Amino acid sequence: MSEEILVNVTPQETRVAIVENGVLQEVHIERAAHRGIVGNIYKGRIARLLPGMQAAFVDIGLERAAFLQTSDMKNGSTTEMPGEGRELIVQVIKDPLGTKGARLTTQISLAARYLVYMPESDHIGISQKIDNEAERERLRALIRAAAGSEGGGFILRTLAEQAGEEDLKRDIQYLRKLWLRISARLVDAPVGLVHEDLALALRVMRDLVRDNVEKVRIDSRETYAKAYDFAREFVPEVAARVEYYPGERPILDLYSVEDEIKRALEARVALKSGGYLVIDQTEAMTTVDVNTGAFVGRRNLEETLFKTNLEAAQAIARQLRLRNIGGMIIVDFIDMAAPEHRRQVLRALERALSHDRAKVSVTDMSPLGLVEITRKRTRESLERLLCEPCPACKGRGVLKTTETVTYEIFREILRTARQFGTDQYLVVASQAVIDRLLDDQAQNLANLQEFIGRPIHLQVESLYNQEEFDVVVT
Repeated sequence: MSEEILVNVTPQETRVAIVENGVLQEVHIERAAHRGIVGNIYKGRIARLLPGMQAAFVDIGLERAAFLQTSDMKNGSTTEMPGEGRELIVQVIKDPLGTKGARLTTQISLAARYLVYMPESDHIGISQKIDNEAERERLRALIRAAAGSEGGGFILRTLAEQAGEEDLKRDIQYLRKLWLRISARLVDAPVGLVHEDLALALRVMRDLVRDNVEKVRIDSRETYAKAYDFAREFVPEVAARVEYYPGERPILDLYSVEDEIKRALEARVALKSGGYLVIDQTEAMTTVDVNTGAFVGRRNLEETLFKTNLEAAQAIARQLRLRNIGGMIIVDFIDMAAPEHRRQVLRALERALSHDRAKVSVTDMSPLGLVEITRKRTRESLERLLCEPCPACKGRGVLKTTETVTYEIFREILRTARQFGTDQYLVVASQAVIDRLLDDQAQNLANLQEFIGRPIHLQVESLYNQEEFDVVVT
C-alpha cells in the first residue's frame, strides 16, 4: 500500500494529509494560535488534591488546570500524590478536550524516529505491532548493546522494525543530549513550559514517514528546507523523499483532499453500493448507523445486508481515522441472520482497523448487530477542531418549529397580561415566526387580542434565530 504525505503551510496553520493509494485517510491540523501540547514538558504545582479520585489538579501555567492521577506517576498506584503547593515535573499525554484540562504524567518520555527514551526508567520494551519473535529478540539485543551503561529506559517504536544498530545509536545520542538540555532548564524554571515538542511539519518526518511513503510534498519553501535539514540529520533515509511543491494548483486540491475534508464534517457518508452511514458525535460517545439506502442487491435480502455491512466496515475504519474520532464508538450494523456473515463482517472491520495508528479495541458483535469500539483519543476530532456548536440550536442539531415558538409567544403574552396592566404588547421575533403569526396563526392571534383586551403588534428582528423572541410591554 503506497502512501503520499501532503503538507500545506500558511502563517496561520499547517495541514497534513495522508493519502493511501490516492484516497485520503488522515488529516492533521496545527494552528499557530492553538498548537497541540501533547509531549510538552512543564514544571507544575499541585493546585488541589482529589483524594477520592487519587488524583490532583496541577497548575502548569495554562488557562485550565491539568489533571494528574497517581496511576500516571512514576511508580503507579503505589505512589502518593505530593501535597498542595508542591512542584513537580510533568508531561502532557492528552490535549485539553472540550471543557477538560490536559492529562498529565510524571513518567517523562522523549520520542525520536525509532525510539522512545524514558530517562527515569530502566525498562526496555518493544511495540506490540512488531510481532515477529525473532525480530523482537534482534532488536532487544541491539538496544542493550547500543544503550550502554548510562541508564534510562527505551521503547522501540513500530518504525524500528528492520532498523540497524547505527540507526538506534543515532537516536539514543540525540535523545540523551535533548534530555540533558531539558534537565538544565528545569533547575531554575518557574511554573510553566520547559520543553515544547516539534512543530507538526517536523513531527511528520519523525513519526509518519514509513517505508511505504513514496513522497512528502511541502508547499512552503521555508518549511521544506527545515523538514529536509531535519530529515538529513535525524532520518537520512527519508530525506530523498522530501519534495518542495511549487505548483499553481493548491496542494490539497490534489486527490480532492479539500473536498474530502468538507465531506468529513457531514453526518451522512455515502457508500458506493447505494447504502450509507450516519455518524453522530456526542460528548459521551459516537454512534455509527449503517443503512441499505438505495441498495437492493441482485440475489436476496440476506445477501444484500451482508454486502452492505462488508462495505460499511471498510468505510467506518476510514472515517474514524479521517475524522479522528476517539473514545467510545457504537456501530449499529444492519441485522443479519447468518452467523457466518456476522463473523465475516466483524473480521473485515478488525482488519480495516488494524491499519489505524491509534490504539483500537473491538468487541464481538451483539445479537442486535451492535459492535463496541474504543479508539485512543489524544487530540480533538476534526469536527471539534474545525467547527463550533450552532448558535441557533446550541449544538442540539434541531430547532423548535415556528408553530412551537408561536405557542410559546401566546403563553408568554398571557403570563405577562396577568402580571402587568399595560396598554399594548410588542412581539419581536424572526421573519419565519412573524410570517407564521400573520398566516395560519392569524386567527389565534386575533382571539388572544380579544381575550386580553389589548392590541398586539409584531416586529421582525433579522438578527434573531428561529427560537428567539421577546414580548415587550408598552
